[in-house]
Amino acid sequence: MYREEPDNGHDSGWRFLAGDESEAYCADSRHFELYDVNTMANYDPAIIPYLHSTVGSQFERIAETDEFQIIG
Repeated sequence: MYREEPDNGHDSGWRFLAGDESEAYCADSRHFELYDVNTMANYDPAIIPYLHSTVGSQFERIAETDEFQIIG
């Protein structure tokens, strides 16, 4: 997951990916959906402690855990 400058007033700036997407997959906007960040937190509460991180933050889940490591 990473945070970039929000696109508008309704955008948190957070982007969530599985991590195994190819460049070709990511180049096709039909593969992406917009969700409220609260919805994402309901699906995966492990992200909650990181949601106040600053723009530019990047995290990767540590395999088979609910913990993340900073990657950027």
